[in-house]
Amino acid sequence: MIIATDMPEVSRCAATACAYNTDSACHARAITIGDGEHPDCDTYFNNDGHTKRERVAGVGACKVTDCNHNEDFECSADKIELGCSGDKVNCLTYVH
Repeated sequence: MIIATDMPEVSRCAATACAYNTDSACHARAITIGDGEHPDCDTYFNNDGHTKRERVAGVGACKVTDCNHNEDFECSADKIELGCSGDKVNCLTYVH
């Protein structure tokens, strides 16, 4: 069974080394942002193989409590973008 929910979509991802990234788009079913303090993509993992799925990823959970888009550990933004910052992949939509 697939459960349909409304989640903000990941509109763009610059983490091209991620297994879920194909053509700068995230194709995970849902991602998790943050560790409570930093807006990192917890779903990111470096892998030479990339998903063949065509779905658009959604933001399933956000653990960055000081983000203006965080409402009860869920993202309320319409969409987010992910980008690289050093060796981390961050939510570029994060605002505090």
